[in-house]
Amino acid sequence: MSGTSRVQLCFLLLSVTALRGHARFLGIQDNEISPEGLLSLLSSELKRELPEEFVYRRALRCLDMVAVEGQFTFTAERPQLNCAVFFIGEPSDIISIEYDSVNIDCRGGDFIKVFDGWVMKGEKFPSTQDHPLPLYERYSDYCETGVTRPIVRSSQNVAMLFFRLHQSGSSFTVTFRKLINPFPCNVVSQTPEGSFTMIIPQQHRNCSFSIIYPVEIQIGELSLGQHNDLKRSILGCAGSGDFIELLGGNGMDTSKMFPMADLCYSFNGPAQMKVGCDNTVVRMVSSGKFVNRVSFQYRLLGHQELQQMKGNSVEDVCLRA
Repeated sequence: MSGTSRVQLCFLLLSVTALRGHARFLGIQDNEISPEGLLSLLSSELKRELPEEFVYRRALRCLDMVAVEGQFTFTAERPQLNCAVFFIGEPSDIISIEYDSVNIDCRGGDFIKVFDGWVMKGEKFPSTQDHPLPLYERYSDYCETGVTRPIVRSSQNVAMLFFRLHQSGSSFTVTFRKLINPFPCNVVSQTPEGSFTMIIPQQHRNCSFSIIYPVEIQIGELSLGQHNDLKRSILGCAGSGDFIELLGGNGMDTSKMFPMADLCYSFNGPAQMKVGCDNTVVRMVSSGKFVNRVSFQYRLLGHQELQQMKGNSVEDVCLRA
């Protein structure tokens, strides 16, 4: 099946779902979306290599996922009061959104807002504990700052655009670009399989790598500087100041996820664990005293593996939730 045919089929499935009133299947409730709905959007987004001189253009849907650089336009055919667009790049990218043209009624209650991260079912990624900015600074409202700030950039490889348009004919056009991030910190993986190396270069910060699938994680290398073993044994990993957490949960906020394992000593793997949750996170906490590094691989768990995990008090924590 060609790329164009796949996209047309996804458009048809989304349209049929909406006509049948199955919006809850996509998790759309007051600008919120479930992990299942996000996967539906992510799998429907066309990913292709485009010539540098070619500018990809297409219309936006009220609920949409964008992973390809280009110019995107939304035109309201009727009032659209709860719409959201998820932007995602590669792990080493940050997101740039530029307003090209905007025709909305800010005084009449219309708005366009960019969020530095993603929001699903009220939970935010990165969490407030892991993001470098306070929550109020992560929202950029076009009606307040659009004229003076026509370009908005994210801190990680995901960003989100919320909009509400009351009148038919209202429209806007934005250009989406991906910029290189030399030290990617908080990341959402586009795929259920892959590998990644996370490095925190002597900075006091927390970084999370989120995989929105049930997966097996295999850590191949972990370097956390030098620690006193006695201190670690008495206080646990949290007391060491530098450690890795493996988290599982059915939402996006890492502070609300289940701790599956923690590691606070350097080693050359492998160490592996299966996590049967909608979201699996490798989270690094760094004191800023050392250059911390972790390398890992991940793969999607099959249906049979998930069934076998049921009944294990540790591994099926999300299956029972």
